[in-house]
Amino acid sequence: MKGTEIKTVADQLSDLSTEHVFTGYDECGTTILSDDEIKATVKLCRSILLPGYFDNAKDLCPPEKADEFISSFNGNGPAAKTEGLDAENLQRQKTIMEKKIKLLEDILVRQIEASFIVGKRAEGMTPGQRHDTAEEKTAGFIKKLPGIRHTLATDIEATYNGDPAATSYDEVICCYPAIRAVCNYRIAHELLLLDIPLIPRMISEMAHRETGIDIHPRAVIGNSFTIDHGTGVVIGATSIIGSNVKIYQGVTLGAKSFPLDEDGKPIKGIPRHPIIEDNVIIYSNATILGRIIIGKDAVIGANIWITADVASGQHIVKRQRNNKFPRTYTERGRSSRSDFPGEIKGAKGQER
Repeated sequence: MKGTEIKTVADQLSDLSTEHVFTGYDECGTTILSDDEIKATVKLCRSILLPGYFDNAKDLCPPEKADEFISSFNGNGPAAKTEGLDAENLQRQKTIMEKKIKLLEDILVRQIEASFIVGKRAEGMTPGQRHDTAEEKTAGFIKKLPGIRHTLATDIEATYNGDPAATSYDEVICCYPAIRAVCNYRIAHELLLLDIPLIPRMISEMAHRETGIDIHPRAVIGNSFTIDHGTGVVIGATSIIGSNVKIYQGVTLGAKSFPLDEDGKPIKGIPRHPIIEDNVIIYSNATILGRIIIGKDAVIGANIWITADVASGQHIVKRQRNNKFPRTYTERGRSSRSDFPGEIKGAKGQER
């Protein structure tokens, strides 16, 4: 292309006053909401909540601050656990934690302030008011971190206790994608409760891309929550999940329909996703739609479509007719069914 042609196209694309133009710039034309800094926020939070497991210093802060942050470790990575540390090392661990929290504060204040502008929450606020509000909300979030850690610990324990393949808590934390997704959810949910725009959804979608697990930050989820395998799980925005709930891959907690306003657009903000009470198990690829209640201690079998309430303690299981395979492997020219011992079981007998 000729220089004049490039200039013409650039002029057209730089005109942000035209209709149907979306921009994340502030009033000075500066890019302020940073995907990289939101990623750094997540990594810092994971490192704070689970110290020793996510402590790669180069991943914990923006590149321009990496060398400074690494030097704070004096050449040694932090210990995974404080148990058994002598007084000197325990104090060093506390110092490292303080540095992490301070770095988190710096990044989060900047990004929350940016989210006010991009999320159109800054109208009527002076720059000073924006900054002060961002500082206040950041402080509120940081004070919630001990509670988030406690809740996340119950998720880790429930995952380990519920999976015979898990050999240790370390394996669960380091290897299980659901822990990363649930960790992001716990972080994002608390930010959302502080009425921070955009950032909670960005954090939950980062987990979605990383793990294939889609948990809306507005959902309410109790303690000891377990997602086994996880790929394809969807938990909608107004879902409410009790304590000690376990779900498997492919489960959808979705909306059955969307009421429309007079212009034919979906009405936002109304409860439209399921309520899952305590101690429920939902097996793979079950689809549960609408504002229905799955009662306490219920079991939902695999590949089930649910659009009505399920009573407490009820087991909903899809079975083959007469509890037998309709065709044997022999009929398909393969091996005898006797090579595959055991019958099709109900929900209680389903395994990983």
